[in-house]
Amino acid sequence: MNKAILICLVIAFMVSCFWQEIKLPAAKPEQVGLSSNGLNQIKPLISRYIDENKLPGVITMIARYGKVVCFEKYGLMGVDKPMQLNTIFRIASMTKPITSVAVMILYEEGHFQLDDSVSKYIPEFKDLKVFSYKDKNGIHVEDQKKSMTISDLLTHTSGLGSGAEDSPVDSMYRTANLTGGTLKDMIKKLAKIPLKYQPGARWQYSRSSDVLGYLVEVISGEPFDIFLKERIFTPLKMKDTDFYVSKEKLNRVSSVYGLSDSDGIKVLTDPEINNVSAPVKFLSGNGGLVSTATDYMIFSQMLLNKGEYNGVRLLQSKTVDLMTSNHISNMIMPDDDYLGPLMLGMGFGFGFAILQDNIRAKTTGSIGSYWWSGAGNTYFYIDPKEELILILMTQFVPSFYYPISKEFRELVYQSIVD
Repeated sequence: MNKAILICLVIAFMVSCFWQEIKLPAAKPEQVGLSSNGLNQIKPLISRYIDENKLPGVITMIARYGKVVCFEKYGLMGVDKPMQLNTIFRIASMTKPITSVAVMILYEEGHFQLDDSVSKYIPEFKDLKVFSYKDKNGIHVEDQKKSMTISDLLTHTSGLGSGAEDSPVDSMYRTANLTGGTLKDMIKKLAKIPLKYQPGARWQYSRSSDVLGYLVEVISGEPFDIFLKERIFTPLKMKDTDFYVSKEKLNRVSSVYGLSDSDGIKVLTDPEINNVSAPVKFLSGNGGLVSTATDYMIFSQMLLNKGEYNGVRLLQSKTVDLMTSNHISNMIMPDDDYLGPLMLGMGFGFGFAILQDNIRAKTTGSIGSYWWSGAGNTYFYIDPKEELILILMTQFVPSFYYPISKEFRELVYQSIVD
């Protein structure tokens, strides 16, 4: 047999086994209303970033109508280590939607109502004050006008800050070292810091999802990581999603890159010594998980399927509708948050941005599409109207330094032909 033909047959067999193993049905683009020629424009886009030494390596994954039409790897996952389809990434803030699903599982079981005060379950928050102003005499505070609710946490209108901005409250977050212990330790520290805003008064990217992680522990009686594994990851067969990476998988972890002191990029983090290689103490619902493109596609397909995937139902349809609806009015969506133009034209649901206005967002896409990203430039996007899921994974900071996720999304939309 011709050697080239034999190699092609082996590759085809391996790909077939791979799709069977992860139970993700595949299709040709034209079978699901996409143009192959259009999708072929993605390769030169990604390759250009890599060839110009702007990004180390990338994975792209596209699914429509429940079938994967693109699963491509580019470049490197580390020095002299080619990117693999099963590469493990630090997904950072893409942890938030998973945390929200965990909370809503408990909601469906009747453990709480969304308008319950958080202090009902976390007593340390009962007497939280709100920052008013700062002068030469120090920080002045006022009482909460309404109690922080679980809904406020889910929509990031809790009044909590992030620690990333230039404000007295954010400064106090940084000084307190909120992630330097357990979730319980974080709660004790937050209880001594005033809220940045009145609950419900303003959307603010914040530590809300970390508090939700602790809420899951309090209500379920289980550590947050165990709850996620038992109720989400194991049922969905998300085998590579966790707060750390076991020893046998370390060779699959992508290094984190950043800008070089001269030109190009350099490795910032060695997975062998980073905390992904050992169980971590702080189980961050905000941004602590690692995952793969395949695992996150399974999670995304579950959301698009209104709570069900491959015969496993995590949530009821109406609950997912609630999670993926916009809960934020234009009056409380700021235009001066440090996320800046990323939130223009967006609302917010339970852990992700919701597209509300294409003109303001300066993007194509269906109204009601939802998405979020991670600090290392991981990205997912779900369009329920088009039954479309996009995933892009790389490991480069700072986030959104390059517009690659937007360019990727635009090319996919331009490929829709039905």
